[in-house]
Amino acid sequence: MLHRFLSIPKISLAKHQVTWLLAAIVALEYLTPPEYVFGYLYTGPILIANARLSRAAGWRVTILGAGLTLFNLIIPGKIGYSFPAFANRLIAVLALLVTGWLSDRNRFYQEAIARQEAQLRTQEKLASIREDFVSTLTHDLKTPLLGAIETINSFQSGLFGEVTPTQKKVLEMMRRSHNSTLQLVQTVLDIYRNDTEGLQLHTQPVNLAEIAQETSATLTNLATSRRVSLSINYGESEFARALWVNGDALQLQRVFSNLLINGINHSPRGGRVEVVLESVNSYHQVLVKDRGSGIVAEELPHLFERFYQGNSDRQATGSGLGLYLTRQIIDAHGGTIWAKNRQPQGAIFGFRLPVYLTAPLPPLR
Repeated sequence: MLHRFLSIPKISLAKHQVTWLLAAIVALEYLTPPEYVFGYLYTGPILIANARLSRAAGWRVTILGAGLTLFNLIIPGKIGYSFPAFANRLIAVLALLVTGWLSDRNRFYQEAIARQEAQLRTQEKLASIREDFVSTLTHDLKTPLLGAIETINSFQSGLFGEVTPTQKKVLEMMRRSHNSTLQLVQTVLDIYRNDTEGLQLHTQPVNLAEIAQETSATLTNLATSRRVSLSINYGESEFARALWVNGDALQLQRVFSNLLINGINHSPRGGRVEVVLESVNSYHQVLVKDRGSGIVAEELPHLFERFYQGNSDRQATGSGLGLYLTRQIIDAHGGTIWAKNRQPQGAIFGFRLPVYLTAPLPPLR
């Protein structure tokens, strides 16, 4: 009868245990006066059923235990029970129902955790496959790009014959296009590597002012081709000064490069991109200001997300990776980065890094 109630077509070890425990407890219940409450012992079969059988079987055992505990008041015909005995059995029934519910919740949470762990293992496997794919793809793309760039350089140097001014312009455009593609491929590889392995920094005392000047100098040709001027100032101070931080010079140079290229690309002809370096309490702050069309308010929270390009009317669009990589680098340095609109027109991208208190001494002359 117990097997039919539990809907057990095939008897396993766990089902045998539940059946025999129930039978033993029923014998104790119905061979003793109603004043002796053995209903609490049903918690054992309830816990076993919820841990090893189905959820339906667990609830059937719970209901069966609660019912048998109450029926012992009138079966086998001993109706003259006392109120304390009745109250004790009601408390036992409540305890059994709570035990059944808690064990069912525990089973549900364990199953949910097991599903999440399985999903995490699947995601880790997919991430590993993706990383291998991206590494292989970027390597295979970089090789022909580097070869094409070297071929263009050979043409520009006249290695294959005289080059006309018109051809030089075309070759320069091709070289820039290939370099941009090469940088994009490298950015994709760096982003996926940072996501899976974390950004590895080689920190030392670096001067943000020097990095800003060096990066600005390397982007002069790009700014000139767009008819955009670049400038660096030091906030309220009119004099150049050092802003020392503990950072990775190469990665911080990428930050300046990404923000300056972003400002150049989104500036109108004849515009200006301004880099402002200043100190705010225990932080050094860098602001990159342009006079483009600004940023739509709804897009501001998403600018530093991966692959986000937005739908604003700013003049140029990119891959949506530069700002994401920039945020990765600043976060790894323990800094903060943000963007906002500039009044009356344009946008401001800024970041802060903790001050390096012990700046290195200048070299002896």
